[in-house]
Amino acid sequence: MALSLPSSVLLALVFLTAELTLSTGNNTCVARNFGHDSVVCECNSTYCDSVGSVTLPPLGHYSSYLTSMVGDRLEAGRGQVQVNSTGAGLRLTIVPYQKYQKIKGFGGAMTDAAAVNILSLSAGAQDQLLRQYFSPEGIGYSVVRVPMASCDFSTRLYTYADTPGDYNLDNFTLAPEDIKMKIPLLQRAQALSPRPLSLLASAWSAPAWMKTNGALIGKGSLKGQPGGKEHKTWAQYYIRFLEEYAKYNLTFWALTTGNEPSAGQITNYSFQALGFTPEEQRDWVALDLGPALHASSHPRTHVLLLDDSRLLLPHWAKVVLNDIHAGRYIHGVAVHWYMDSLVPAEISLGVTHHLYPEYYLFGTEACSGWSPLDRGVKLGSWDRAEQYAHDIIEDLNHYVVGWTDWNLALDQTGGPNWVKNFVDSPVIVDAQRDVFYKQPNFYSMAHFSKFLWEGSQRVGVTASRETELEYSAFIRPDGSVVLIILNRSSSMIQFEVWHPAVGYISSTAPAHSLLTLAWNTH
Repeated sequence: MALSLPSSVLLALVFLTAELTLSTGNNTCVARNFGHDSVVCECNSTYCDSVGSVTLPPLGHYSSYLTSMVGDRLEAGRGQVQVNSTGAGLRLTIVPYQKYQKIKGFGGAMTDAAAVNILSLSAGAQDQLLRQYFSPEGIGYSVVRVPMASCDFSTRLYTYADTPGDYNLDNFTLAPEDIKMKIPLLQRAQALSPRPLSLLASAWSAPAWMKTNGALIGKGSLKGQPGGKEHKTWAQYYIRFLEEYAKYNLTFWALTTGNEPSAGQITNYSFQALGFTPEEQRDWVALDLGPALHASSHPRTHVLLLDDSRLLLPHWAKVVLNDIHAGRYIHGVAVHWYMDSLVPAEISLGVTHHLYPEYYLFGTEACSGWSPLDRGVKLGSWDRAEQYAHDIIEDLNHYVVGWTDWNLALDQTGGPNWVKNFVDSPVIVDAQRDVFYKQPNFYSMAHFSKFLWEGSQRVGVTASRETELEYSAFIRPDGSVVLIILNRSSSMIQFEVWHPAVGYISSTAPAHSLLTLAWNTH
């Protein structure tokens, strides 16, 4: 017996050290340069850089995390909070009593394409990739958007009810893509996550037989009128989807009224779409979707309207939310980031929030490489990382409560996509080499998703003078403060942070960098 004691102690020690190395993470990026303005971090089945689980130092100290064009990737630092001002030219003052929205979460989409790419890796590399997003040592994703049936990021066109005239949905059935790929991956992601994932469902198109154009693509909407049999069946289709996924222990936090309703109003639109005007969406929610959800076994599922560009706000929200019959079933407004540069956040998001403060704003889709001028995958693009960070900060500063990236992973061409609408992703898979690359914008997401826990509340920040820095500050549920700072300029900017209850933090934002500062308040 005496012999077995040391070995069990030894075993315990091995487990302890294993746990220690896991929690501290191993933050050395295996950098690879593909000729763009920064680098990717390469991961394989046995190694991936990770920041580890973050614990803040005691009161009087702060933590910093830096990502930059020159190659820092969530580089951790610590420092002492000072009693007196350092006299820096720029001071950012935290104003805790100015309170704004509370965070829901950050994440990405489990499209058919993302699932294909994740599953193209070896079991070990798949696990590494899922851990990067969902585990405590990863970047803390808590939201996953799930397309209902096919979208452009699928390898074929299908819905769950392709039998013409099946108004009772007797032949409704999930696809092999759900059962063999998306569901098992979502279950694995959930198993890695310390908290329940917030799943979000969006449909691209109704079955062709329910539509005016008799096709999944192009310009077309539901036949008949809201309250009619097609509209009722389409509402039931959502309920059936929720019921089928629930059989796999996957329950949805929310669903949207449909991906990009404006797309289905465009002649010859090239992939799956279902057109709605705001008036049609209002009446379908009031007469069909709302009552169906209310009477279903999933009455607490949130409904988000729009799921399209903020270009359409505040008009779309006014049409739907001014109607009491539709508004009572709606919880929030979902926005996509496309065309954001054309529409100031204040006149779209800001005005919508001020008109309807009881409804939250939520970002449901974003990707780089979608525009014809800057297309597809760019391995190591820093410019795209800055675009992400800029958009997230601007959204957060205009009452948005969460921000969801598009495909969780794509291949090196930015697919598969059946209509060749190739775009970029924070994770790019090279199945040949059994590796994946974490793009700079993976780290852009991390600066928010890793630190802004659900329930974190945005608070005021004031700058002592004009500055090129962009920033947003939050108080987390445990009282700690997180300040995220983006410097898109080509020069280093020195500044100090003043939190009246705590003291002064002297800091520097290097040129082209993203910085997260965090500290305890008690």
